[in-house]
Amino acid sequence: MNGPVDISVDELAQETLRAQQKLAAGLKTLPEVEDVDYGATPRQEVWRDGRVVLYRFIGEKAPTARVPLLIVYALVNRPYMVDLQDDRSLVKGLLAQGEDVYVLDWGYPDRSDRFLTLGDYINRFIDGAVEHLCRQHGQTAINVLGICQGGAFSLCYSALHPERVRNLITMVTPVDFHTPDNMLSHWTREMDVDLFVDAIGNVPADMMNACYLMLKPFRLNLQKYVGLVDVLDDRKGIEDFLRMEKWIFDSPDLAGEAFRQFIKQFYQGNGFVNGGIDIDGEEVHLGDVDMPVLNIFAEQDHLVPPNASRALRDLVGTEDYTELSFKGGHIGIYVSSRAQREVPGAIHQWLAQRQ
Repeated sequence: MNGPVDISVDELAQETLRAQQKLAAGLKTLPEVEDVDYGATPRQEVWRDGRVVLYRFIGEKAPTARVPLLIVYALVNRPYMVDLQDDRSLVKGLLAQGEDVYVLDWGYPDRSDRFLTLGDYINRFIDGAVEHLCRQHGQTAINVLGICQGGAFSLCYSALHPERVRNLITMVTPVDFHTPDNMLSHWTREMDVDLFVDAIGNVPADMMNACYLMLKPFRLNLQKYVGLVDVLDDRKGIEDFLRMEKWIFDSPDLAGEAFRQFIKQFYQGNGFVNGGIDIDGEEVHLGDVDMPVLNIFAEQDHLVPPNASRALRDLVGTEDYTELSFKGGHIGIYVSSRAQREVPGAIHQWLAQRQ
């Protein structure tokens, strides 16, 4: 049993008064806050396949890198986390370093997309975007930055099409899905995913969000809203909070068939480690990933534990493998002030050494 709380009556009174002042300030500040938007950087559509759009980010100066960098994001969230706002933008940092940055936007699947497979996402959409970039830039291969599930997709693509990937960067990417501290994996390992998908088709975004929130129920459902009181007198602080909330709950539904395959082959089968990942009838072997690899992970990541990413070292076929860890969590590695200072420069320096 915990001991008594060590706080005096005077301290409690001061804390209560401070909270009342913050709440009173919020009555003035909140009405002044308009709907927040996202995206700090202008972008231009350069290629499309159905709902899937390839965008090029336009920086303040022309890129100096000859080889374009394609960002491949996860399906479960919108990719604008990499360009959330002016002072929290991985994209802006990369552009400032001279990189030529593109991102694949998966769009919002509907019932007509229920039967899209992992092969569609990897061999149709990613490969189509890569082919466009190679043709547009006069290159035979490009640089790829895969994030979270998008990193798993990028590993599959790089194993199946190694001639198309010059350098591969993975960020907070799960590789070993059966590490003991992977709570999400424990939840899905015994799941009857066939019954689930056959019954509901596409996976509702709200259902996925509820699962993620329950990984840290106190922190994500209560504590962060209590912490909001601290910024009620700070318009920018409120806008930053609302922008993050908008991203969290602006999630697409997931194509049912691709979800079925991903759960079975990755979360349940641990296919990168054990084998058995099948994309359009071709098995994925990470030993075929023979290009330089930079693997970046977050030390306090509750969705992709560090050991789940570190497993990549022993599985890829390349001898040019670099591993970087950064303090922070799964989202903080993109938006924290520390990440803004460290991550874009580390990526650019690593790429520059291999051009």
